[in-house]
Amino acid sequence: MKSFVNKQSEQVTWNDSLPIGWEFIRLKWTTIQIANGIWGDEPNGSSDDIICVRVADFDRTAFKVNLNKPTLRNIPYSQRYGRLLKSGDLLIEKSGGGELQPVGTVAIYDHNNPAVCSNFVARVEVREGYVPRFLTYLHAHLYSIKVNTRSIKQTTGIQNLDSQSYFDEFAGVPPLETQKLIATFLDRKTAAIDTLIAKKQRLIQLLEEKCKVLINQAVTKGSNPNVPMKDSGIPWIGKIPEHWEVKRLKYLTTKIIDGTHFTPTYIDSGIPFLRVTDIHHNHIDWSTVKFISEIEHFELSKRCKVEKNDVLLSKNGTIGITFVVNFDRPVSIFVSLCLLKLRKNILLPKFFASLFQTYAIEEQIAEGSKKNTVTNLHLNKICEFWIPVPPIDEQQIILDEINKAGQQIKKLIGSIELQIEKLQEYRRSLITAAVTGKLNIKEVETNV
Repeated sequence: MKSFVNKQSEQVTWNDSLPIGWEFIRLKWTTIQIANGIWGDEPNGSSDDIICVRVADFDRTAFKVNLNKPTLRNIPYSQRYGRLLKSGDLLIEKSGGGELQPVGTVAIYDHNNPAVCSNFVARVEVREGYVPRFLTYLHAHLYSIKVNTRSIKQTTGIQNLDSQSYFDEFAGVPPLETQKLIATFLDRKTAAIDTLIAKKQRLIQLLEEKCKVLINQAVTKGSNPNVPMKDSGIPWIGKIPEHWEVKRLKYLTTKIIDGTHFTPTYIDSGIPFLRVTDIHHNHIDWSTVKFISEIEHFELSKRCKVEKNDVLLSKNGTIGITFVVNFDRPVSIFVSLCLLKLRKNILLPKFFASLFQTYAIEEQIAEGSKKNTVTNLHLNKICEFWIPVPPIDEQQIILDEINKAGQQIKKLIGSIELQIEKLQEYRRSLITAAVTGKLNIKEVETNV
């Protein structure tokens, strides 16, 4: 059954009929008014300060407004008329979104706190005879099948929803009592699914923590628990095998340098220009990479030339992400990345990269960046990092053991992620079936 109409023809097409008692109506008939929000001024502690709900406050899973970290704005009473939110109002995202998450999400405001919504959001006052929570799920269904995308206008980098066009869409709506029944049913069922998903997500976190503990133990203590140990002299590292060494990073490298300190001119294609957002522990996200000309790359590589088996380290923003260069293609890097060239036959690049997933290095990163007003790690701090150094052959043995254990954990995580994906799909299909009348809630509830 389809739950929307082709607005071009204004003709209703169905694979089968609506359930008895349901009506096929325009969305705007479920509303009293749709009022654009307001942003106001910076809060000043006066009585004009009020909560302003932003798109960032939308819980896109529960389709509700989250006020755990409310934003205050200074908005005089004269500007609040028609904009004050009451419990049961719907909020629709009018501006924002992107390719993967288009504008048009709807959430219910179910709080009693005095509030307005921002200028990127519109307040939707629900007409008597319609259940706000049911309509929330209905809009969620319409969003999932991309009905909202027909009303998106985009002339610049931001998407804007034509709310008049969107609320001219058609949808099937049941009688009031059925709306209540569906809303109650979906609240209960989706909450149960969300609880199960949360447990599985927590299990993934525990597995990731277990993997980190295994890596931490292996690269700082070794793989043989029976070898004699000695105090490393470094609080963050503690005891290490007696035959290991601990050295400053600057003595283990031939170069530690960051990328260019200015933003180059980007072009459509050319030499990849890597930034901190492109780097991940095991891969580069080439879909986000910018490009520069060969001439500009040539100039930048005179100072900082990236080569195979070098290590890239993020030193701005998200600090401590490492990537071992596994390709020969030319690339340039931005200042947010640090390039390290390790001394051969002393430290394996992948062993070194694994150290950045340990508590020993995390503590040194925290110590080196805590005095800065922004999240940034200077090169002189990186140079002074203490690094545990096993014999080169033992480093490879440790890496092999880490990889074996990591693959087993990764396989488990993959299985759980697949379960979560199936639960999320079931959740979406359940909402669709309920709000389109494919699922007879009375029958389901009777048979429970």
